[in-house]
Amino acid sequence: MKDDKLYLIHILECIERIGQYVTEGRQSFMTSTIIQDAVIRNLQVLAESSQRISKKMRSKYSEVDWRGLAGFRNILTHNYLGIDFERCWKIIESDIPKLKVEIMKMLEEE
Repeated sequence: MKDDKLYLIHILECIERIGQYVTEGRQSFMTSTIIQDAVIRNLQVLAESSQRISKKMRSKYSEVDWRGLAGFRNILTHNYLGIDFERCWKIIESDIPKLKVEIMKMLEEE
């Protein structure tokens, strides 16, 4: 569980960075390759860390879409030229805040 906690902290750090990068909103994200690169990198790292969390922990917190995170990581890593930034923005707006709540809950409970 100690390793799980480190990965959860790492995921939370990525979420915080993403939040810092997109403070100026959708338009800045859509037009700035620097912001896109920073966000995509942190999404990749976040998703990679989520795959390293133990099966026991993932089972205990099954409300998190662990499989979806892994799939999204594969899209980001292996299809960089085909990244849908509109989809990424929707994930940033809707999924990342929910994930942050779940990760914080996990850290508090473990």
